[in-house]
This record gives sequence, C-alpha cells and structure tokens, in this order.
Amino acid sequence: MLRKNLIPKAIVVMLMLGFGAKDALAQAGGAAVPFLLIAPNSRSSAMGDAGTGIADDLNAIFWNPGGLAFQYDRQVSLSFSKWLPQFNADLFYSYAAYGQYVEELEGYVAANFILMNLGQFTRTSVDGRILGTFRSNEFSLGLTYATQLGNDFGFGTQFRYIQSNLAEGANAQGTGSGTGISVGFDLGILWAPEKLDLFGVDLDDKLSLGFNLQNVGPSVTYNEESDPLPTMLRLGLGLNVVRDEFNDLILAVDVAKLLVRRDEFGADRIPKSFVTAWETGGVELSLGAEYWYEQVFALRAGYFTEPSRIGDRQYLTFGAGVRFELFQLDFSFISPVEENHPLANTMRFTLLVDWGREQ
Repeated sequence: MLRKNLIPKAIVVMLMLGFGAKDALAQAGGAAVPFLLIAPNSRSSAMGDAGTGIADDLNAIFWNPGGLAFQYDRQVSLSFSKWLPQFNADLFYSYAAYGQYVEELEGYVAANFILMNLGQFTRTSVDGRILGTFRSNEFSLGLTYATQLGNDFGFGTQFRYIQSNLAEGANAQGTGSGTGISVGFDLGILWAPEKLDLFGVDLDDKLSLGFNLQNVGPSVTYNEESDPLPTMLRLGLGLNVVRDEFNDLILAVDVAKLLVRRDEFGADRIPKSFVTAWETGGVELSLGAEYWYEQVFALRAGYFTEPSRIGDRQYLTFGAGVRFELFQLDFSFISPVEENHPLANTMRFTLLVDWGREQ
C-alpha cells in the first residue's frame, strides 16, 4: 500500500518548476500539473519567458495559438531540458509538436505532446516497510486549430488531455488513486496590423499584441485530493525596432497572471477564480530581446520578475540560435538573481524544422 498523503509529491513537482520549497504552494497557487506552465521552446525561454506577442512559429501553440493563424509552413519542434541539474535529480522535460496549414479547413492545425519525468520513488506500506520502487510522470496531448478572422487578427484554440501519474495504486484504505486526469483548453488572439500609424510613428508590420487564456478546465483529482489546473492569463507585446538587409531586432514584453485562488477552505472553481484570483494581487513580468544577423545567427536576452507576495522569483536569461536550410537550433540558459535557486544552470535545447508551405 502507498503512503496516504501525496502532498510530498506535489511539492516535488512544484520544485521542478524552480519554485523554492518554502514558497511552492504560494507561487503555484495550489494548482496541479504546473508542468503545463513551463516554456517549451528555448527562444522564448532565453527572452525571459516572453512570447505571447511574438508567436510567429509553431511554438505559438503554447504562447498564443492565435499566432498560428498567420503561419503556412509545415513545421516540427522538439525540445529537451534536464531539470534541476544542480541536484542531480532524475528529472527531465521533453516537448514535441507538429503543425501545417490545411486548405480545406482554412486554417492551421497542430498537435503537441509534453512529458515531465519526475523520477523514481520508493513504495512503502503504512508501517514503513519498503515494497519496491515506481516512477512518476505527467504528460499532456494537445490539438490546436487557428484561423484568421481578418487580415490583422488571428484566433486559435487548443484542446488538451492531461494525465498526472504521481503514485501507483490506491491509498492505505484501498481507495482513491495516485493518478489524476483532466482536460483543458486555451484561447488565443494575436493582432498584427499590416498598416498602422500611431502618433505619427510608422508601425506597419512592426507591432503585434497578444492575448492567451491557458489551461481552463476541471480540477485534477488524486487520492482524496482535488487541485485546479494552473489557469493562466497572458498579455504580450512584440515590437520590431530594427529590420534591414542584415539586422533584425525584436523587443518583447509579457504580463501574466495565475488565475487560481486557494484558502483554508479549498480552491475557488472557474469562472469564480477569474475574479477572486486578483485579490492576491501581483503579476509576472517578462522582458526580452532578440537580435538576428542575416537571419542566420541570433542572440537573445531577457529578465523575469514577480512580486514577493506571489513567489519573488527573479532571473536573467540568455540564449542563441542558428539557422541552416530547414533547421533552426536554439539554446537558452537561466541565471537566477538569488543564490542557490533550483533553476540555476538550467539549459534548454530546441530544434525547429521548417519544410515550407504545403501545396
């Protein structure tokens, strides 16, 4: 029989996301499956986790599915990251996505798979006897559709199956389960005007604004425990400040708010949590920059911060990218502001393959 309480496992999962142990529940808002909040691609990760307003490739699935409405290329994206490397833990995050434009549907269709491996744990009886070991993991499978609502507006939605395998079998009373299952959806909008003059400033095809409501769905229920999905509201801006034959410089800003509220009586259900979550105050702020030289080599940097009342995470990010024919390889690195941060020295690698528009 298993331990009666799965809370230690939940803490481990939150630690994977870089949350300190003492602030884990406060930062994640008591939500389940926080792996859904991990940036899947190295590009945006290197830009301080900013991507909602610059969702211009297949990884818009995560940042803003509305951005896929402007895409016509057939693409594959693959990402991998060893999690909490400084602890030598058996944790890793992997992501795979495929997408292409479908003429018959007048839109872009994509699918993605996320796997978070949580490592190996010891299975014990109620009297403390060791009964063996088991492995824990969480995964999701998503399907996305996006289409243009006009020349400047893109709309996209993703439907996702989610499964969290934190423990094996039932609890000490023979009831419940260490596996939680749920479904969720995202809604994204991207406004990318081709013609725009703002206060005399020419912003034609330079400015984009994004909105993304992520992970809306029923709670995940484990062994007598029920936790909400990590519903997140993201607003983003992208601005192309330099574009010529050799240089391309983009600035990005994201503001994000976790729409989860929990107190001693439990967690508020949606849509009530859309209102009550703002009582805690505080939002995440991401700032990023990307520079391309001849569309071949890229340098990126960013900064992420949040108020102390919702976690006090702060870190700098850096990265680079290179393009060669069909392939783009990106790399990112996290440099926390505080010492002994769980995400220190975390590296991500992403491969993007682009076969061009389907005929």
